[in-house]
Amino acid sequence: MTNSPSKSWIGRVALAALAAGVCSPPLGAQDRPVAVIEQMTGQVSLMRDGRLDIPLDLAKHNQVYAQQVIVTGPSSYAKFRLEDNSTFEVYENSTVVFKQDWPAWSHLLNVIMGRVKVFIDHSKGPNNNSVTTPTAVISVRGTIFDVVVEDADGTTLVSCDDGLVQVRNLTAPGNEPLLHKGEWVRIFRGQGLLGNRINKNPAIQIALRAARDAMQVLLQRQVGAPGVGGVGIPAGTTTVGAQGDKGKGGAAPPPAPTGGGH
Repeated sequence: MTNSPSKSWIGRVALAALAAGVCSPPLGAQDRPVAVIEQMTGQVSLMRDGRLDIPLDLAKHNQVYAQQVIVTGPSSYAKFRLEDNSTFEVYENSTVVFKQDWPAWSHLLNVIMGRVKVFIDHSKGPNNNSVTTPTAVISVRGTIFDVVVEDADGTTLVSCDDGLVQVRNLTAPGNEPLLHKGEWVRIFRGQGLLGNRINKNPAIQIALRAARDAMQVLLQRQVGAPGVGGVGIPAGTTTVGAQGDKGKGGAAPPPAPTGGGH
């Protein structure tokens, strides 16, 4: 059984959402883009007016509309499917806004804190999307990737599992590198991106992949009992997130780079 989220954690979530200018979706939300919940475990809710008062229910196939805020508690997880067959996964202790800038259709998610994994379906042609965080814009070129907001300062880890993603630091000028399969980068507030920040060390991918595999095993064991139990890795560490559909074992990822280092 999962633990109830602490008051301090809920307070931080509410403040973060309000700081991002997030509120209840306006009337007519039924005409807006939707994401349908497919899998979940633990505590997954929608925020309204700074309060967690709309718990999601897998059995009811709850929908999330544009500009609504998804919040997951400790040891919680949810997977959502879009109308174009793309999917995104929200891991524990995360706050994510679905299509915050609608009607800008290409803006998929704003990750305020925590982590997501995105699978873009481009089988019917180009499907460009973007994901934002407090410090970064991640532009998609038909791919699978992880985005992790690691701390209150908005430090963002972007890891590309397949395809290409372009990364831009919102808080400082610098390069806007393309990440290829197996590459990752951290974006720090006020520090422009440099070419040597792109990292191919596989330890991050191994740790992310192992965490996702563990979650998938848990979900398989819970068939017929959605919303019970959960497993995860706390946000704000270099091992949060999960990547890839296949992976064995795991190793501690390298320490976060500082200054202009790798």
